[in-house]
Amino acid sequence: MSITVIIIAITVIVSLFAFKSQRVMDDLIFYPAAIIEKNQYYRFITYGFIHADLSHLFFNMYAFYLFGGACEDFFVYVFGNNGKTLYILLYFLSLIACVIPDFNKHRTNVGYRSLGASGAVSAVVFAYILFRPLQGIGLLFIPIFIPGFLFGIIFLVVSYFLGRKGGGRINHSAHIWGAVFGIVFLLIFSELFSSYPLLDNFIESVKSLDLRHIFTTY
Repeated sequence: MSITVIIIAITVIVSLFAFKSQRVMDDLIFYPAAIIEKNQYYRFITYGFIHADLSHLFFNMYAFYLFGGACEDFFVYVFGNNGKTLYILLYFLSLIACVIPDFNKHRTNVGYRSLGASGAVSAVVFAYILFRPLQGIGLLFIPIFIPGFLFGIIFLVVSYFLGRKGGGRINHSAHIWGAVFGIVFLLIFSELFSSYPLLDNFIESVKSLDLRHIFTTY
């Protein structure tokens, strides 16, 4: 069984338990004040295995399923025997990295909490985009796809402006920092532990794009 499927299964099980138990939800959620006051640093990880509701859980795990399996295969191809270990490391470190800005910003805010795997999923999606920058990516139920690297740019820009606007329940900051972490992680580790020309391949793929065929439909 793939690492992606195992993570999805654990996340679904834990999330379902949390839906039925407020105590489980409270114990696992990302809560900076509790981390500071009670040294509950495990919350940097556990919050990624609970979700606000079924739709939140579905969209995160569906996106993770769509990109995670292929990304995991790329990791094995590029890093060999270390591929699955580095893939696990990417996922769990991105859970931590994407909420560090929130932790620093809300460390004394007793009313702030966050949950969900979207930051880690963003890291996986953007790692996939580095491998396959021209692969068409679109939105659910909308049959229009654009090259992954353009989708990534649009995603980051929109997330930035929505985050500045505020007023919603979506943690856009976690999306942005998760995506950035996924890119940086993969670039660093491919340079240190692989001869695969990741950045060169990305650049050459982008340069080869025919702008006349930027959109695809299915």
